Amino acid sequence: MNRFKTLMTIVLLAVMAVACDKNDMSQPAPVQLEVNAHNISGKWVLMEWNGAAMAPGTYVYLDIVRNDRTYTMYQNVDSFNDVPHTVTGSYTIYTDDELGSLIRGSYDYDGGEWAHRYIVKSLTDRQMIWVAKDDASFTQLFERVDDIPVAD
Repeated sequence: MNRFKTLMTIVLLAVMAVACDKNDMSQPAPVQLEVNAHNISGKWVLMEWNGAAMAPGTYVYLDIVRNDRTYTMYQNVDSFNDVPHTVTGSYTIYTDDELGSLIRGSYDYDGGEWAHRYIVKSLTDRQMIWVAKDDASFTQLFERVDDIPVAD
C-alpha cells in the first residue's frame, strides 16, 4: 500500500510540474480584431518593411478614414528626407474564403491601383500586419499612433 501511495505522489508531482511549465504567466496574446473599416481606421506608422526596421529618417504614415473609405499617406521613402510626399486615395476591404481579409486601394489623381493587394494577417488595437497577396516576402508592420507629426 505504501508503494502505491508513493507512486501516486510521484505521478501527481510530475503532472503538477509539467502543468506549471506550460502556464505562461507573461502578457496574454493581443486580441485579434475583425478586419473592417471601423477597426483599421485611424493613424498608423510603418515600423517594418519586409522584416526590417525603417531606415533612420524615413517614414510612412497612414491616416485611414472609416466613413468614406479614404486614406492619406505621408511618406519620404521616395523623396528627400525633409520633404514629405502626400498621397491620397481610397480603399476596399473584402474577404477571400481561403486567404481571409484583404485590402486593396487606388490612388487619387489617375495614380492607378496599389501595386499589391494585401492580406491583413493580424489586426489588434495597436498593430496590423499586411502581406502582399502575390508576394509573401513583401510584408508591412504598422503601429497605431496618436498623431502624424508630418501632417499639415
